[in-house]
Order: sequence, then structure tokens, then C-alpha cells
Amino acid sequence: MTDPVNPEDELTGTEQPFVQHLFELRDRLLRSLYGVAAVLAGVLFYPGPSRLYDLLAMPLVKALPEGSRMIAVGVVSPFLVPIKVSVLAAIALSLPWILYQLWAFVAPGLYRHEKKLVLPLVAASTVLFYMGSAFCYFFVFGQAFPAIQKMAPISVAVSPDIEAYLDFVITMFIAFGVAFEVPIVVVILARMGLVSVAQLKSFRSYFVVGAAAIAGLVTPPDPVSMVALLVPMCLLYEVGILAARLFIKHTQAPEEVAGAGEA
Repeated sequence: MTDPVNPEDELTGTEQPFVQHLFELRDRLLRSLYGVAAVLAGVLFYPGPSRLYDLLAMPLVKALPEGSRMIAVGVVSPFLVPIKVSVLAAIALSLPWILYQLWAFVAPGLYRHEKKLVLPLVAASTVLFYMGSAFCYFFVFGQAFPAIQKMAPISVAVSPDIEAYLDFVITMFIAFGVAFEVPIVVVILARMGLVSVAQLKSFRSYFVVGAAAIAGLVTPPDPVSMVALLVPMCLLYEVGILAARLFIKHTQAPEEVAGAGEA
């Protein structure tokens, strides 16, 4: 049935057979893999797996006592761990390309007002994830590792395993990257009508308590790291409230605009 507010559907005539969608999905996935492979080839060439791991381990190595070095417990760890870092770096650097392929696949099936909502959220979520990971590497690690080393007993020789360190770093990058997605979650919840902007404001105190619990669970056992995650989450929550107002106003469907006008 044709919408009386919008008698000519934007998507009329854009329908494709299901098999055609599968072919399109396959092509987009292959393009994503090609992009990751190209970036991986570049990363393997420069700076190279070993140098890339050295860059990743730099915050910890700087905090180790003089003369201490990291160790490799596994027989093939000196080879496999840097390769893993290279693959993960290639995926991370290719994320905009991967998300673009996803966007190109779903965009033809979206209305104009939906595109106004989805595209900015995809771009913003990518940037925020990068910001969270960078904040973790450049600030949190620089503050947390020296504090942790000072807590070590004199009788303990600190020589972290390279594979355990990689697992720790990945966990922290994901934790901070996801934590920085707070504005995206707030905007989506508000735009879907699950909560109102007024309710988001009233939930501030509950959010702070929940954010403090999350920060205490995912960060190293020092107050600096916990505060370093808690404060950005609270600030980003406020950013999400402001962004929610704008998105609700500028991404309304035509029938919602008409309904608001009639009201």
C-alpha cells in the first residue's frame, strides 16, 4: 500500500532477486579480504612484524627495570606472535574499507532518512573505536605500567611473556574501543524510542555507577587506569545525549514529520 504522505516510494524498482544479493555480498566480502591482504602485505614489508611488535610493546618495555626484557615461553612464539600482531594491525587499519563495503551493500535498501542515520553512526563508531584504542596505548599504558612495576616485590624478576602481553593489549584495546562507543549506543537507544532524552538525563547517576564497575573490571588494578576509563565514559555519555537530540531531529521519517506537524 502506498504511503499517503510519500506516494512515491524511494525504493520502488530497486528490488533484486535473492541470488543477486548473495552475489553482491560475496563480492563485498572478497573486496574486504583483498583490502586486508593489501594492507597486510604493506605492514609485513614496513615496518615488519618484529618492529611492529616492538612498537606495541614499547610502553611496557619503558616501564621495566633497567636490564629487564620480555621473554618468549613458547617455542614458536617469537615468530607467531609478531605475525599475529601484523594481521591484527592490518584488520584494524582496513576497518574503514571493510565498513565501507558493508555500507555499500546495505545502502541501496535504505530510505533517505535511514541513510542520514546509518552513515554518520558508522563513521563515528569507527573514529571513536580508534580514539579509544589510541587513548589506551598513549595514555593508559604510559600511566599504568610504571605504577604496576612499582608494586612488584624486589625479590621478583619482572619478565613478561610476549604472548601474554599481546592477549592483554588486545583485551584493553577492545575494552577502551567499545567503551568509547557510548555516544553511539545512547543515540541508537534514543532514536529507536527505547528511552527519551529526558530519561537519559535522569539516568546519569546510574550510568556513573555502572561505568565505575566496568572500569574496575576491565582495567589494570590501579586507580589511574580506572579513572582514565571512567572519566571519558562519563563525558561521552553527555556527548551522546547532545547527539541524540540532533539525530532525532534530523533523521525523522516523512510520516513522523507529518505526524508531528499534525499534532
